[in-house]
Amino acid sequence: MTALEFAVFTEPQQGASYEDLLASARMTEDAGFDAFFRSDHFLAMGDRDGLPGPTDAWITLAGLARETTRVRLGTLVTAATFREPGPLAIAVAQVDAMSGGRVEFGLGAGWYDREHEAYGLRFPDVGERFDRFAEQLEVITGLWATEGGFSFHGKHYEILESPGLPKPAQRPGPPVIIGGVGAKRTPELAARFAAEFNVAFQPLDTAKIQFARVDEACRGVDRDPSTMRRSIAQVVCVGRDDAEVARRAAAIGRDVEELKANGLAGTPAEVVDKLGRIRGATGMVRVYLQVLDLADLAHVELLGAEVLPAFG
Repeated sequence: MTALEFAVFTEPQQGASYEDLLASARMTEDAGFDAFFRSDHFLAMGDRDGLPGPTDAWITLAGLARETTRVRLGTLVTAATFREPGPLAIAVAQVDAMSGGRVEFGLGAGWYDREHEAYGLRFPDVGERFDRFAEQLEVITGLWATEGGFSFHGKHYEILESPGLPKPAQRPGPPVIIGGVGAKRTPELAARFAAEFNVAFQPLDTAKIQFARVDEACRGVDRDPSTMRRSIAQVVCVGRDDAEVARRAAAIGRDVEELKANGLAGTPAEVVDKLGRIRGATGMVRVYLQVLDLADLAHVELLGAEVLPAFG
């Protein structure tokens, strides 16, 4: 069995500066992780004040591209409602070049209505959001891949004879990541465009059902399902003993037993055991560990020392 890949997944809209993210990304790299990902949100969720305020996902990743050397970098996931597809294709391609070809591109339809209201962004109904999501996938991957010019005539976007520049370092483009639990359109779009399908914060049975749907969608377009990388995302809270686990759970406002039931929590041995069971049941090749306390760099260091080696 191939080694399991590990990514640190951050939620900086909950309260983090670029300097916080840089320190976390550097620790991620030093601790032996394969990737560093961030969310793409503009407003804190829950009762957090979000100070000092949101950081833009792709501006952040551009900075990290120049200040890290090895880890892959990406979004889980960029919202199609935030940016027009042409400029987004340019931004992602440029960050990919700046990183030496280390970018992975997560894209989704967008879902958080309140952040759209807070920053003057249009939030159409779910049907239109998915239509725009599908067209953005067509446009962005088409711009990256074209060698002689690209045109697209959709309901929401029209591209006329674009040179499709700049080109990303990875050809034909950065790997696309799609995720979610939608029963039809999400698996179909993944089968057409995605290198990886992610199921985030869901019970094991839900993940298994969704991966089966994606496999079926792949077969529907004559794609070998084994070419689709599978991944999950779960909140993580690990400590050397019960007291350390409890301290870390309290720091993110969560209950230890709830985290053990719905995430990856406990001692390193407990988390290694649960990850092994999830891997055996799903065939996942990567796990995104959602680290909610970015100031706790020792947490990432512990994960690198005590969890990652079990799957190397």
